[in-house]
Amino acid sequence: MEARIYTDNDADPSALKGGTIAIIGYGSQGRAHARNLRDSGHEVIVGARAGGTAEARAKTDGFTVMSPAEAAKAAQLIALLTPDMSHADVYTKDIAPNMQADDALLVAHGFSIHYGQVKPAKDIDVILVAPKGPGDLVRREYERGAGVPSLFAVWQDASGKARDKALAYCAGNGGTAGGAIETTFAEETETDLFGEQAVLCGGATELVVAGYETLVEAGYQPEIAYFECLHELKLIVDLLYEGGIAKMHDFISETAKYGDLVSGPRVINEETRERMREVLSDIRTGGFARDWVLENQAGKPRYGALLNADLDQPIEHTGARLRARMGWLKPGANAGQP
Repeated sequence: MEARIYTDNDADPSALKGGTIAIIGYGSQGRAHARNLRDSGHEVIVGARAGGTAEARAKTDGFTVMSPAEAAKAAQLIALLTPDMSHADVYTKDIAPNMQADDALLVAHGFSIHYGQVKPAKDIDVILVAPKGPGDLVRREYERGAGVPSLFAVWQDASGKARDKALAYCAGNGGTAGGAIETTFAEETETDLFGEQAVLCGGATELVVAGYETLVEAGYQPEIAYFECLHELKLIVDLLYEGGIAKMHDFISETAKYGDLVSGPRVINEETRERMREVLSDIRTGGFARDWVLENQAGKPRYGALLNADLDQPIEHTGARLRARMGWLKPGANAGQP
């Protein structure tokens, strides 16, 4: 069954009227949400630590800035948009003591709620609004009168109006202009983690590196392997993004298309899918979340070692040398172009 797409006509902005929204976490998403919601007519304040870059930037953007605790106390909807691993600390110290019955706690990713890092009080609404794009895109699309598709969900409905609040926030952020889909905290969290690990980040980079190493081990020049396995990937991803598999097939050669059809299933096969099922199982059972929480508590030694090793691979050294000659990748290279 196809998911229903919610639009502006389905949202009631009055669900948030007369109240104040506190944005706690003024990074890429937080800044976009704050500016979009303000421009949609909502009262928005920002919670940030004194003396930090977030406080300075929010003040420059014209917002009233308070400490996170003061902002939580002054608002009726608190959007917790700090990094996942900080949620428990920020909620416990700054937010929970300052929320009133029927206030709403909002997150843009369900990790901390779904895996029990944050245990909300029973008398508040707990909702999720997750734009499917980075903050700068969320802002740009809003400014041009469009919007980025978004997910919304309700974890806890204490007021009887939690869903209305989620849809109103989604609309104020441009999400219903782009089309919003209702989900659950479990579905949003688990599919997001799976996509990152098996396809978008972990899967894609491992596939690229494996292809590069296969060619280099067979005696081909590293630079040629880099172009074929990493550099040109953007061309294919752009086609997929713009028009799905159909558009990709329309724009690649017949030879490439035939190779796709006969060789793709040799690389991504049933064994690969079984590994994907293992990744998904680890996410759904909470195994990945437990490991990540414990890793953070230990100071992230394994994470640091793995990251350093990942960034010290031969493909990275080859790529850095080649990209240094790609003038179009330098900041400001396309300034003034139509």
